Amino acid sequence: MTYYAVDALGDAFAVTRSYLLPFDRSRWLRLALVVLFVGGTSTFSFQSGGTDTTGVPEAVPGDVPTADLPEWTLAAVALVVVLVVVLALLFTLVGSVMEFVFVESLRSDAVHLRRYGRRYLGAGLRLFGFRVVLGLLTLAAVAVPVGLALLPFLGGSGPGAGAAVGAALVVVPVVLLVAVVAALVSGFTTMFVVPVMLLEERGVLAGWRRFWPTLRGRWVQYAVYVVVEFVLSIAAGIAVAIVDLLVLVALAIPFGILAGVVLLVGGFGTFSAVEVVALVVIGLVYLVLAVVAVLLVQVPVETYFRFYALLVLGDTDEALDLIPDRRAAVRTETETTA
Repeated sequence: MTYYAVDALGDAFAVTRSYLLPFDRSRWLRLALVVLFVGGTSTFSFQSGGTDTTGVPEAVPGDVPTADLPEWTLAAVALVVVLVVVLALLFTLVGSVMEFVFVESLRSDAVHLRRYGRRYLGAGLRLFGFRVVLGLLTLAAVAVPVGLALLPFLGGSGPGAGAAVGAALVVVPVVLLVAVVAALVSGFTTMFVVPVMLLEERGVLAGWRRFWPTLRGRWVQYAVYVVVEFVLSIAAGIAVAIVDLLVLVALAIPFGILAGVVLLVGGFGTFSAVEVVALVVIGLVYLVLAVVAVLLVQVPVETYFRFYALLVLGDTDEALDLIPDRRAAVRTETETTA
């Protein structure tokens, strides 16, 4: 049996190489901007730290009781939370539109951010709504079992350790299952339904209805794709992290020398306003160049994974092939070489 997800590995590399080479600075920079919103270079983690009061005196100098906090502090915290949520939603909205910009750029062999952005704004808004609803449903599906499991422990004297272990054994598999299902739905929507939406001018649900028979009829092929893509993602993540580290260190050397010269000229004791401004400018320039460098490293990786998914999609359903010319060219070349 032929597994398209395995056969497409080399073809995706050849297609990516022909698309990105010879190097075109304008194309790479535009793709880097797209990758900023759709790529896997950013990870948002929300961590909450607990406070251990064991052995801590009742009053520590400098501590401010919660009851004595001014009202503006709570208002400021609420404002920050609202701003973070709004920025996250805006980022997701732009990223949803950029999904279509990315696929159209790969299909048409031309990267036009504004033109494609205007063309697929409506589709991006529908994808944004789908992602928000999926996120809320996932959050609810996780919160309900966790809340039910924690409910007995909210009283003054909760159940013992055995009950806690039993609750964890029930809740953890449920949470993991919800996370896996949500990740699969989100991933398949991005990699396969978005191209269907773009190709046939459909909405998200209509795109899923069009793609579902292909997924159901070729479920073995897509199961293999999930496994292969998962392994590739781990390997690519490690490789990208190593390259990013090397690039950032190499980029930091000249900026570190420049900052050292500023400190040497001005003296290490006190800093004048000019020296502070110079150090801030050096730091900001390094930060901007570092972000651009990291995104440029990510460009070929994200391009490869998108071409890989498009090849698998076209192999499983010829009517959904967005890149027939590139597919034919690279496979003809492979047959000729062989």
